[in-house]
Amino acid sequence: MAEDIDKERLLRKTGTLTEALPFMRRHAGKTFVIKFGGHAMGDQNLSDNFARDIVLMKQVGMNPIVVHGGGPQIGKMLERLKIESSFIDGLRVTDRATIEVVEMVLSGNINKSIVASINKVGGNAVGISGKDGNLVTTEPLRRSKKDPNSQIEQFLDLGFVGYPRNVNADFLRMFERSDVIPVIAPIGIGEDGETYNVNADTMAGAIAGALDAERLFLLTDVAGVLDKDKNLITEMNEDMAEALIDDGTIIGGMIPKIETCIKAIHDNVGASVIIDGRVEHALLLELFTEHGAGTLIQK
Repeated sequence: MAEDIDKERLLRKTGTLTEALPFMRRHAGKTFVIKFGGHAMGDQNLSDNFARDIVLMKQVGMNPIVVHGGGPQIGKMLERLKIESSFIDGLRVTDRATIEVVEMVLSGNINKSIVASINKVGGNAVGISGKDGNLVTTEPLRRSKKDPNSQIEQFLDLGFVGYPRNVNADFLRMFERSDVIPVIAPIGIGEDGETYNVNADTMAGAIAGALDAERLFLLTDVAGVLDKDKNLITEMNEDMAEALIDDGTIIGGMIPKIETCIKAIHDNVGASVIIDGRVEHALLLELFTEHGAGTLIQK
């Protein structure tokens, strides 16, 4: 009986490998930008599985680039240091005291923890930020809103919150030609040398676009894009995505993620994928199986 069970298990593994091989050949040599964040970053088991997935991607000839978030960790550190923080349209207003903490948390503890996890399972990861090699130069992000009474448009000061203006693609291509996996903290540098906090999804999308990446992956805490009946939409094009925003199917924090995905495919990224980071080996399921594991958005 035990031998039969072992044989069935081996046959399942063989079947999985057989299914994966064509995808491995198809993706070899291609660049994949993965935004890592959400619940998966706070769960050690999911973080370890993510690290293994990234290492496997590199070992089969793909070029993974990791961009990570860290909002909850920043919030906890600001609270510990008794630095007050506020938000406008979901963006953290970042003054000089706050940006110092943001850089310390993102480029320090979080970045090096992800690097250590990848190296622990056989990878060769290096932690950098958008400031290294002038990787991501930024400009201040502008937001405005109309006063409900006067209807006068008011510009909001977000402080040191930046938007990617230019990505040094040549700097990242050096990693493509090596066995090194770059892990990037979403910190940018302005023309004036100032440090800027950049939304991790936006940073990942800008990097994917600059490199003409095969895929942009946004790991989230939901299964993907859901229809009105809460069923997963496995594939959509940009017209369908925009229609779902207009009719209220896509709401809240999913809207900027969709906008990032659409911008990426306009910037020559092969496709964008919103994927559930809470699912073990979600990246491999999306890359190496027919059914995938999230919502794929393409032209």
